[in-house]
Amino acid sequence: MLAATILAVLFMLALLPAMQGAFSLALQDSIEQRLASDVTTLISAARVENNRLQMPAQLPDERFNLTDSRLLGYIYDREGHLVWRSKATQEENLNYKPRYDGRGNEFARISEPNGQEFFVYDVEVKLLGGKSAAFSIVALQPVREYEVTVEGLRENLYLGFGAALLVLLALLWIGLTWGLRALRRLSQELDEIESGARESLSEQHPRELLRLTGSLNRLLHSEREQRSRYRDSLDDLAHSLKTPLAVLQGVSEDMAQRPEDRDQAWVLQTQIERMSQQISYQLQRASLRKSGLVRHQVHLRPVLQSLCDTLDKVYRDKRVRVTLDLPQECYVPIEQGALLEMMGNLLENAYRLCLGEVRVSVRQTISGLELCVEDDGPGVPPDQRARILQRGERLDRQHPGQGIGLAVVKDIIESYSAKLTLGDSPMGGAAFRIHFPVV
Repeated sequence: MLAATILAVLFMLALLPAMQGAFSLALQDSIEQRLASDVTTLISAARVENNRLQMPAQLPDERFNLTDSRLLGYIYDREGHLVWRSKATQEENLNYKPRYDGRGNEFARISEPNGQEFFVYDVEVKLLGGKSAAFSIVALQPVREYEVTVEGLRENLYLGFGAALLVLLALLWIGLTWGLRALRRLSQELDEIESGARESLSEQHPRELLRLTGSLNRLLHSEREQRSRYRDSLDDLAHSLKTPLAVLQGVSEDMAQRPEDRDQAWVLQTQIERMSQQISYQLQRASLRKSGLVRHQVHLRPVLQSLCDTLDKVYRDKRVRVTLDLPQECYVPIEQGALLEMMGNLLENAYRLCLGEVRVSVRQTISGLELCVEDDGPGVPPDQRARILQRGERLDRQHPGQGIGLAVVKDIIESYSAKLTLGDSPMGGAAFRIHFPVV
């Protein structure tokens, strides 16, 4: 609408001077024709007797007979001497000098020293009443009358074009609103797909959009099938590797019983553990990736309460006190399974390392939503913060684990275009802050 408004205004601004110019030329042509008619009136009334010009006391055109008329008439001889003038010219001191040069007639615009301007129509006459003659017959009209007419037209054009522009903009708004309603309906269906309310776009769209909607539906269907095949393939791969890994694990345990094979057994067990770790990591990454078009909103409080109830049972001897500092109706833009995996890892890490207190808080910022998990434990040294987010890296060696939890959390967060930062908490321990941008 803004582009259409700008184009309409530019078109009107370009058309306005063109219309003014066309009207000005048409008005000048009209003045020329009227002055030519006035000259014809003078010619028809003129007579030559004894080589002298004779003009009647009363001319056929009454405007030449009035002293206050704005129509001026002059007749000059071949040498440029004034031989006759109309009554209205008695108060005018005109310095016009005709040029009797054989050009026949001339229409021009002249300026006087006093600032006055006139339109002049000058005709050279060689015959008057059938007798040889040599005169210049001139009719003049002040330019100010023409300028008053043009100024009045300009005001009317401004008003007319302004009203026409308003009508045009109203019609453009109606036309664009009507024409783009199909795109708005398509946008609403896309929003429903992102929110999970529908699986595909309908076919109730104009034929110009059917190719687009068909392509998007094929893309959605292909994405679902690809994700399903990807997960199934990884599950099949993990299942097929599980038995050989178990056999290798048993062989390594048997080898560890023999003192001479302990070194080889340790190397074998290390590699088996590494393979198991990589398989688990890739399976979790595949199952928790964000869907391309679907936009999720999950109620956070029930998820946190469920996780905390489970962890309270696991760490019942520690008696961890958890504070949930978040609104009652707090939603995060992430899939349910991904949220469970992400918060499960972060809360388990906080329960394991805290001294007795954990806090989960949410605050709304200008740029998005910030979710923070804090504890009162030993924290993470600044030089180790980047390392522990890498796959297989752990600071805590006193508890079992493969060191992939935080790496999975980082992958989940990045798949939703969010950002994870690790800092110090006012409680004394670590603070994991997750920033979800505004969608």
